[in-house]
Amino acid sequence: LWRDSQAVPVKIGAVPTVGARVIPKLHHELQKRPRWHQDAPGLGAALDVTMDEHAKLVARLEAGDLDLALTALGSVRREHPELPISLTTNAIGLDRRAAGLRAAGLTRLNVSLDTLDRATFARLARRDRLPQVLAGIRAAQEVGLKPVKINSVLLRGINDDGAADLLAWTLEQGLQLRFIEQMPLDEDRTWTRRGMVTAAEIRQLLSRRFRLDPRPVPRAGAPAELWDVRALDAELADEPLGTVGIIASVTEPFCGDCRRTRLTAEGEIRSCLFSHEEFGLRDLLRGQTEQGALPQERADELIAERWRAAMWIKPAAHGMDRTGLGDDGFVQP
Repeated sequence: LWRDSQAVPVKIGAVPTVGARVIPKLHHELQKRPRWHQDAPGLGAALDVTMDEHAKLVARLEAGDLDLALTALGSVRREHPELPISLTTNAIGLDRRAAGLRAAGLTRLNVSLDTLDRATFARLARRDRLPQVLAGIRAAQEVGLKPVKINSVLLRGINDDGAADLLAWTLEQGLQLRFIEQMPLDEDRTWTRRGMVTAAEIRQLLSRRFRLDPRPVPRAGAPAELWDVRALDAELADEPLGTVGIIASVTEPFCGDCRRTRLTAEGEIRSCLFSHEEFGLRDLLRGQTEQGALPQERADELIAERWRAAMWIKPAAHGMDRTGLGDDGFVQP
């Protein structure tokens, strides 16, 4: 496997995705459960695979529990001393742990933040914790984590009126903002395509205060389309204030250039976020099969074979043979 931007080799070997790099992601429990993500607060994924086992495979870590992240960093860093490591979190408690995470080897950070309005934040997260999140972001910057990216989902009639304010704040703070179209991943299955805020609408909302110009760099499989941000009265030749990214998985899908695979907390491989099939690696990581124990070298070979098999049947798009989240034929995982 290879790290997305650095092409740093990881332990198991190449996975065939038509020459593309593959970025495994490890998902663990979240402290903040936004309404669009999961209806029941406080529920976390069971950790069925140890961090040492995940460390043999993972190139990017996504976790909300920062104590768990500290354990994970130690495991991953021992396996891969030079690997850039990115953590995705809600930043609650990060102000107390940022220095420790940096010392343990964390290099980059993604923070989920949908609004700067305290009342709206409490409505979405079901917790009045915005000050703690902002303190965590400041602490991350102070200890030298870079870049710090902000991931935001806009909900119609709830936080979409604050999109431009959020962009202005991230530009001022030296943060990188990514807006993500809401996807049908909610537990209560209330998502509708008509109710979501589209990428075109996001650009329209931002363009009321800023000039957006497509960033003249290859996208190279990245999920976010980047835009240079300038003042409304600026010229194209003027230096941009910064950039903003928009991940339009629903209305402007990039499935044809997708280079992602996911490793779950249960040790399952998912070749697409919307896949209905998973390939188990847990037993092989422990050198076990139905026929008995395996030498580690043979177990590693079988892990690579199983991962390759998962990627060879990667769906064309959205867990099926075409794009179409919310269309007839789409089945939410």
